[in-house]
Amino acid sequence: MTINRKNLARHKILTPLLVTLSALLAACSDSNNNQAEISTLGVPGGGNASTVVVPAANIEGPIAGVPVLVGTFINLPALGYTTETEFFVSGTANAYTNVNELGPDGKWQVQASEQADYRTRVVVIRPTDPANFNGTVMLEWLNVSAGFDSPPDWLAAHTELIRSGYAWVGVSAQADGVKALMDGSAAAIIPGGVGDNRYDSLDHPGDKYSYSIFSQIAQAIREPKENAPLGNLVAQRIIAAGESQSAGRMVTYVNAFAPMHALFDGYFIHSRTAGSAPLQGSFNDVTVPTPAVVRIRNDLGIPSMMVQTETDLFVLGSHPSNQDDNEFFRLWEIAGTAHADLYTFLDNRFDLGTDPSIAAVVEELSPVPGIIDCTIAVNAGPQHFVVNAAVRALNTWIVDGTAPPIADRLEVAGNPPAFVKDTLGNVKGGIRTSYVETPIAILEGEGQPQPDFSEIEEINLDSIDFCFLSGTTALFDAATLGSLYEDNADYVEKLNASTDDAVSKGFLLLEDAQLIKDYAASTDIFAP
Repeated sequence: MTINRKNLARHKILTPLLVTLSALLAACSDSNNNQAEISTLGVPGGGNASTVVVPAANIEGPIAGVPVLVGTFINLPALGYTTETEFFVSGTANAYTNVNELGPDGKWQVQASEQADYRTRVVVIRPTDPANFNGTVMLEWLNVSAGFDSPPDWLAAHTELIRSGYAWVGVSAQADGVKALMDGSAAAIIPGGVGDNRYDSLDHPGDKYSYSIFSQIAQAIREPKENAPLGNLVAQRIIAAGESQSAGRMVTYVNAFAPMHALFDGYFIHSRTAGSAPLQGSFNDVTVPTPAVVRIRNDLGIPSMMVQTETDLFVLGSHPSNQDDNEFFRLWEIAGTAHADLYTFLDNRFDLGTDPSIAAVVEELSPVPGIIDCTIAVNAGPQHFVVNAAVRALNTWIVDGTAPPIADRLEVAGNPPAFVKDTLGNVKGGIRTSYVETPIAILEGEGQPQPDFSEIEEINLDSIDFCFLSGTTALFDAATLGSLYEDNADYVEKLNASTDDAVSKGFLLLEDAQLIKDYAASTDIFAP
């Protein structure tokens, strides 16, 4: 299917696009060759004294029928992948309380408190042929910001996951996601729905048990028994991932549980705020809070990759948590990007990673008419392309120790701090792609009207206009384009050069760079 970003928002399949809302609300060294000398605290099999053996969750399935989870509208079997396959998982989970003060350095100690039985689900997408499996599983903490499960990292990075042979597992780790499955509210927005009784047997005891549930599911993937979720595939590496709300869960997991459970080979933290999720509690009921500003601990001995958009720094307030890169931590901030952009809302559903029109920069106020209607055109920047590069860089880091490149941070100045812009209006610094180096628009992560959070008791689909996370796009007029480029050929030449530069620096993959070049070659920016 050919994607036309100018017309896709008017695609006849509008109802399924509602589910994109759930994707909204997640000393430097170039090598880790000295990993063992620094720490084995969070390294699987590292044998550190603090490691606690985690029981594997019980696995039931695969469950017949179609799982309730927004995904892509692409033909997975045609790409050598299974369709979404669901398993029920159960066990006895622990809640945890803090031992030491939960300080901003993230070096937390926790201990088990009460226990409770649970029964939840996972959704698996994997290569059909073991020969096509790269050995890495992305275990994504599903996002429940809209009141039901969604997989924003699968949606953002699925083209890279598929072409490079990853397996992906989405975990319903939190109570809101399970509740929405059980009461039917999640099924109501999924075309075709499911049987009324599909999820009646599920039981989630509360979010204070979510970290233990996540660990037990990871253990079931690492050491499978009956009903192995990956079938005949053998996981060699597991990456824990979470975006936005789930990024907050990842921060808490890395700081509190990675040293104790030592189950993951790397962490992918995408679009976080300055703080993190509570150790115990949820948005409306926090019993063991974490600091308002917290950084990723620096003593784990395994890689953590963090990717941030412009929106995340000030709209979501992550900037105070910024920390230096080190031997096991990288922070990439992407210029010209928004937390929930046009790709988040719309384009990811049909993206096979082969259609150049996915690289277009267009103005779209209503990516989902009647549902997502913003006052300013939403951001159409390159976030997902850089996310693809970040995922590959993290996996390479894990596999052979080659660390990702260190990226410049977005330029910030003033009190209160704000972005420093170039003469055209785009932010300076950060990861630079052709979208800001050879621009045809102002692309920002800010600019939409902001809600008054003091009057909002709970962030969900009904209480808030999520446009505030979407940034803006403002195409240049003919005079501005003419001041930058002699003609379209000059634009294409300069775009090719800036795209090649991003590839050479490791911030853009060759496959995605070609899409950007091909689209530029097929269009005329000066056409009326």
